[in-house]
Parts: sequence; C-alpha cells; structure tokens
Amino acid sequence: MITGATKNKVDDIWQRMWEGGVTNPIEVIMQLTYLMFMKSLDDKELEAENMEMLGMTAKHVFPQTEEGQAIRWSRFKDLPAEQMFDVVSQKAFPFIKTMHSDNAFAESMEDAAFGFNKPKTLEKAVSGIDELLSNYVQDADDLGDLYEYMLSKLNTAGTNGQFRTPQHIRNMMVALAGPKPGQLICDPACGTAGFLISAAESIRKNHGQEMTEEQWKTFSGEQFTGFDTDQTMVRISAMNLLLHSIDHPDIRNQDSLSRLNAIRDKFDLILANPPFTGSVDVEDIDDSLKAVVETKQTELLFVALFLRMLKLGGRCVCIVPNGVLFRSNSKAYRQLRAELVDSQRLEAIIYMPSGVFKPYSVVSTAILVFTKTDAGGTDKVWLYNMEGDGYTLDDKRDPDEKHNDIPDILERWGNLDAEEQRARTDKSFLVPKSEIVENDYDFSFNKYAETKYERIEYPPTEEILADLDDLNRQMTESLAELHKMLGGGQND
Repeated sequence: MITGATKNKVDDIWQRMWEGGVTNPIEVIMQLTYLMFMKSLDDKELEAENMEMLGMTAKHVFPQTEEGQAIRWSRFKDLPAEQMFDVVSQKAFPFIKTMHSDNAFAESMEDAAFGFNKPKTLEKAVSGIDELLSNYVQDADDLGDLYEYMLSKLNTAGTNGQFRTPQHIRNMMVALAGPKPGQLICDPACGTAGFLISAAESIRKNHGQEMTEEQWKTFSGEQFTGFDTDQTMVRISAMNLLLHSIDHPDIRNQDSLSRLNAIRDKFDLILANPPFTGSVDVEDIDDSLKAVVETKQTELLFVALFLRMLKLGGRCVCIVPNGVLFRSNSKAYRQLRAELVDSQRLEAIIYMPSGVFKPYSVVSTAILVFTKTDAGGTDKVWLYNMEGDGYTLDDKRDPDEKHNDIPDILERWGNLDAEEQRARTDKSFLVPKSEIVENDYDFSFNKYAETKYERIEYPPTEEILADLDDLNRQMTESLAELHKMLGGGQND
C-alpha cells in the first residue's frame, strides 16, 4: 500500500510534466513508463554484476562496451539537462525499442515515440522517478500499487465508450469469479489490464502458498491474455503486468471482434468491461458471432465473443449496459438473453447504480455472471440491486462506507442457498428460469421485485375539515387585525 507521501511525489512529477508541455494524461503515463522501464533495466544490470562478483553466471542487459554502459540509468541520471536529453533521446530510448524478446513490454515498444521536447522537463522527470523508486518504493507490491495510482489519473473516457473500471469493482468481480492457479484468464478489451492484475493478485493471495513451480511458471506468462485496439494501451497493460511480476503475458494490439481473432474454446475465465458504444463493420464480424446474435452492436457482440472464447465449463464475469438487460425493440437483444438462459447457465445479475463510472459516464450498468455449457443449465438466477459501492455517486466519488453493498454481495454470493428465503422486496433474491422465460427473457430487476408500500394512517375526514376551518378562522382574524392596524395608522 503506497502512502500519502508517495502519492504527493507522483502528483509533483505529474505537475512538472504538465508544466513542461506534456499535458495529455495518457502521454504523461506513457513517458513516465518508459523512464520506469529504463530504471528497471539498470536494476537488472546491477543484479547481474553482483552475481558475477559472487562467481555466478549472469545475463547482462546492456552491451559491455563504453557506449552500452553510457545508456544505463545510473550513468545518465546525474548528467546536465542538455547532455541527459541527448543520451536518453538518441541512445537509451532507441535501445529499449530494440529489446523485442525481453518481455511483453519490450515487445510492444517497436513503434513507440519519445515525447519529451524540453531537456529541463526530462531532467525533472528523471530526478522525480529516481527519488520515487529509490526512496518510496520498498517492494514489488509497492511498485504495482504505485503504477495503479498513476493509472487512476486517466480520468477521461475513450472515443468508443471504453473507460477504466474502478479497482474496487474489479476486485468484487474477481471475487465473484474465484480465479485459480493454472486457469487461463482473458480480458478481450483489456485497457490498462486492471482485471488481469486483480485476478493475479487474487491468485497470489488465496493460493500462493500451495502453488507448484509449474503453476508459478504459468502465472508469470501464459495464464494472462489481453487484447486492445490501442497500441498505447497495450504498452501500459504490458508494463502494469510486468510490475506485478507477470513478465510474458499474451498482450496484443488487436480488435477482438474482427476475423483476425480466431480463438475458440480456450479460456477458463473471462473478466471484462467491454466498450459500451459504437458498432463494427458487419463484413468484418466473424460468422461464429453472428450465429449467436445477429447485430453490429459491440455490447452484444462482445458477450457472444466471450461465449466463443470460453472452453466448456468456463465462466465469464462481465459488465454490460442496462440496455442489454431489457431492450425489446431489437430482436438481437432478446436473442442474446435467450442464449444465456436457454443454452448456457446464467448465474447472477448484479445491477449497479448509475454513478459507479462517474466522471467517465452516467450509463447504468450491470454485472453478468454465466458459465458456458452449450447445453443449458440455468436453474435459478440470483439478482442483486446494488444501491451503493462505498463511494458517493456524484462526480467527486468520495469515500462513503455507509453506503457500500459490496461486502454484502460477496457474503451472499458465498451462501446462495440462504437466498431462497429472501423476499422479493429485498435487495437480492433468486428467480427461477421459468419466470424469466414467462417474462420474455426480460432481465430488468423491477420485473421481478415487489414494491413495498408503507401504510400511512390519516386522521378522519371530519377532523381534517375541522382543522381547516380553524386555520381559516385564524387567517380571517389575522387579516382583520392587520386591516385594523393599517387603518389606524392612516387615521393618525
């Protein structure tokens, strides 16, 4: 857990970048990421040198030449601004773009661009990063938390409706899924890889003590897969995973909905918050998705994609806009809902309040939990109407623990049998498949909830009329008194 002092230091570095003309939040993150990567490479080189001093064989990161050593962080970090700028922009940065097989981040660097245009801005950024990583970060967990804090500053939504899912919502969804060692996990619209990070932390925390060497090897690489259409997001994802000890995940710059994505029946778990808006070229949609739902709406196509990419028995926990739950003016929406209920096993729908994604969006959303069976299996679906997530539902999103349903959601999810006794006036209850089918596959919460009416006792009509007569009498007397006072004043 990083401290307030660490956050203040990050804020200070961020401010220096803005003052130096690097004002796009994503660009700030990207340029600082490059510097952090350079620092990490120098740390690896230092480890190799220490191993050699102990008589051990070590693999060096940098060429063992004068020019190769000159591009190390420890060599250029104290240079004058102009000289540092020349070394980093002309030598160190081009070097990290050539490390294509070192790790997933290095593999994503081929077309990266150096964004500093002022030597003084670079000098301040290097000085800030050096102080931050040397004095404020104690271990790998701190480093991961630090990067998560930096990513929290990405406070704008993308043009296709994508935005960063709050960490506490991700963690809740991961807890619902219960990822395990060895499972192959994917986010086909990964953004900054937040879901993959939350899944990795859950596995490390809940199963780390008993994991085998083979499971740890899988954990550091192939267990985690993510795709994104933005190459910058791919780099950020790769660095985020690297800082959480996942060196070789499968992170690709790819449109998951296009024909280029041919993955089928592969993953044990999919966690995702796909784009809510936009549509795709019908000609580019894979026929396997059209077989599930005939549409070009991305929110529907992604759910169809999740079904295709999951192996039998694989589970998905994903976020969808509320329109997916009840829209009836489009055959495709009903078609998808029927697919989840009749052909798969729909397990839960958690309805989230509209402020959860502020300030990015006011769209009302829900979480779907389902298992791929291709043979049905839906019995009873658990519905939960979340009223609060521990933060205010305005643009500020300040902490508000008095209104936090997440602990209750997770507790009830772990004991669904007890939900049988819940009334339809409660926040959560189980609904049998037959009732959903009778309601033409409408997933609206209000379709199944009962409104609780409170009986209010009013006085008898005669008593109310008597009170009104008394009020009229008092008003008449008061007006007469006022006229008398005004009349008396004029006579004077």
